Amino acid sequence: MKQLPDTIKLVFLSALLIVIVFVAFIIFVVLMYNRKQLLYLKEKQLQQAEYENRLLQKELEKQKSIEKERERISHDMHDDLGAGISALKLQAEFLKQKADDEDLQNDINELLKTSEEMNLSMREMLWSLNSGNDTLGSFIEYAVQYAGNFLKRTKIRLVTENIDLVSDTPISTEMRRNLFLCLKEAVNNAYKHSEGDTLKLSFSQEGNLFLMNIQDNGKGIPYEHSEGNGLRNMKRRMQEQEGECEVITSESGTHLLFKIEI
Repeated sequence: MKQLPDTIKLVFLSALLIVIVFVAFIIFVVLMYNRKQLLYLKEKQLQQAEYENRLLQKELEKQKSIEKERERISHDMHDDLGAGISALKLQAEFLKQKADDEDLQNDINELLKTSEEMNLSMREMLWSLNSGNDTLGSFIEYAVQYAGNFLKRTKIRLVTENIDLVSDTPISTEMRRNLFLCLKEAVNNAYKHSEGDTLKLSFSQEGNLFLMNIQDNGKGIPYEHSEGNGLRNMKRRMQEQEGECEVITSESGTHLLFKIEI
């Protein structure tokens, strides 16, 4: 009778030992599986990182190739087209000196005017193509220079203001070009239609938000011209860059506010 409890104890201990070994085996298998899964995930992440690095490298090489091509086009335009325009202007001035007919002189003056406009357009394209100008400071410097040259022969006085700007903030070529075309349209409209005598350009930066204010003290935009092609084009350009163009007009002038994330 005394041997039965010992036998039961032995069986119980044996069963307990088997259960412990089995549980330990299960834990070991689970740990090994998790370890293999972890190694697999790390390997996949490493492969994904390598793939993304290769894509990034290809994109950088593509960007360098594009910039190199832009610089080549820029140099070719400067050397070939610029020289051609200069030669055309020189020949027109030579013909003007020899021309006696007043109508012919007027035609030559128009030719000279056209060649000067072509030369200005070429400079704008060269500025747009140069990737070295893809900064906020470069854009503002060129914008102020353009507005000053445009208005210096008019009665309109140019006032500029810069607020909290970080000049070396990078901006894309496309954004820089669209901002400049908006400014160009706004300055031209102020000259043609505002009848004011002052134009204020204000540039400010609030973190990643860039604001360009163009304000004149003219007569404002008549209601029938409130949705003209120029304003529509400016709004479209800003929308394409995920920016905004607000137009505020009154009898005391027109205020154009451009907002864009940079």
